[in-house]
Amino acid sequence: MPLLHRVTGLIPWLVALPIVLITAIPVLVVLSSLADQNQEIWNHLWQYVLPEVLSNTFWLVLGVGLGVTLSGVSLAWLTAACDYPGRKFFTWALLLPLALPAYVTAFVWLGLFDFTGPLATWLRDDFGIMQLPSIRSRGAIIVVMTLALYPYVYLTARAAFQSQGRRLMEAAQSLGLSRWQAFWRAALPMARPGIMAGLLLAVMETLADFGTVAVFNYNTFTTAIYQTWFSLFNLSAASQLASILIFFVFVAALLEYQARANHNYAAATSSSANPSRTVLTGWYSALALAWSALVFGLAFALPVWQIGAWASGVWAQDFDERYVDYVWHSLLLAALGALLVGALALTLGYVQRVHPTGAMRITARLATLGYALPGAVLAVGVFIPVAWLDNQFIDRLGLDAQVLGGTLAVMLLAYCARFLAVSFGPMESGLARISSSVDEAAQSLGVVGLRRLGRIHLPMLRVSVLTAAALTFVDIMKELPITLMTRPFGWDTLAVRVFEMTSEGEWERAALPAAAIAIVGLLPVVFLIRNTEHAHA
Repeated sequence: MPLLHRVTGLIPWLVALPIVLITAIPVLVVLSSLADQNQEIWNHLWQYVLPEVLSNTFWLVLGVGLGVTLSGVSLAWLTAACDYPGRKFFTWALLLPLALPAYVTAFVWLGLFDFTGPLATWLRDDFGIMQLPSIRSRGAIIVVMTLALYPYVYLTARAAFQSQGRRLMEAAQSLGLSRWQAFWRAALPMARPGIMAGLLLAVMETLADFGTVAVFNYNTFTTAIYQTWFSLFNLSAASQLASILIFFVFVAALLEYQARANHNYAAATSSSANPSRTVLTGWYSALALAWSALVFGLAFALPVWQIGAWASGVWAQDFDERYVDYVWHSLLLAALGALLVGALALTLGYVQRVHPTGAMRITARLATLGYALPGAVLAVGVFIPVAWLDNQFIDRLGLDAQVLGGTLAVMLLAYCARFLAVSFGPMESGLARISSSVDEAAQSLGVVGLRRLGRIHLPMLRVSVLTAAALTFVDIMKELPITLMTRPFGWDTLAVRVFEMTSEGEWERAALPAAAIAIVGLLPVVFLIRNTEHAHA
């Protein structure tokens, strides 16, 4: 019996550890490149690549961090604690930019505001204004990425403000503070963990971004990794650049973990579900409405309107049988990826439920760290061991072609490492809501193991499974660097089509695939909005 007990206790680890390796192997492969340093490569990197890349990445992260904090927190406070015309609409509408990939907003802005764009042309022809500030600048890309990523801070900050309840503000005002002083000295510090969680998610997305910076020709680590691999054909140098980026990502992930660990403090102090709102009047009401409308218009309404106008203009001449392949490839990859990632997330969540030890919780967190890693890093980390395996097959079995390289398997492995956290979150929270008494009742009836999962838990996890599938599906539809760097030859998707057209400055032709991605991207946002509204109803 002791032997049987030990063997049974090993089963959860035999299931969980292979899932962890999907993320751990690419990271370890990339980091191992530091042990085999080529002095010539490092001299080249330090002289020609790293100074520009480090500077650009620093200013981009700093600018976007400040931008998403100011816009996200201000809009969260207005919609959570104030009442003004349009507040109910903006409460959910300000989340809609999550449906648009940042690189779509980027090429729309370039198409509209570049020297040859309609705005500059109109100002030259009608008003004689010959020169505008260049849209191809660091400031412009910071604005674009702020508009794309502020919903992360808005969502978490608004939840934090709503959880505080009316008693916090009333207590602060009873001590002689004005409502404005109460916000700065009481409400804002108490919401800081939630704000930091959203901010650091936005920072990690900024570090991971490839499409937006590529559209603006703004060199960061992700573009440098891509160019080193595909332009210089130096996979070793690309791997070493990726290892440097991993360091910065792990720092951001550590800060996010600390922010989340402190989040319960803010939540524990809440005492009322619905805070009383201050009714804004006069100029305050007008400013609140104008600020909300400006951010919504620039971040969502303007890009969607322009994409629709461009797409309708090129539909007749640009839509052909190629788009059937683009859509089919995108949907197939997204569906296969969502199924595979969902199955792994459900398995990992269930193993954690039946074996709820501290070591297993740490293991689950390690398995989901891939979301903090840029797609370019994971693409490099997956490609290197796959190439090594292919070489072994060729040498030992006498094959004359690759077995794994250039197949969908490489892409799907990288998707699993990147998006496991997206699917694991809803699965974990759904399993946590199922009482242990349900398991005990099922066991008393002889329903155990996989039968219990299939007959009891899965029906109760229906909403969680659908939410996880929708989120993962759309994230894969929007994903660019992994798809671009690991896809089989000729296997183009909607995201790759957008990248190719924007690389050539064909903004109108990029609008058609971008419109398809945006339409699909609305699905998880609708899920998110409905869940948010029900949670605070």
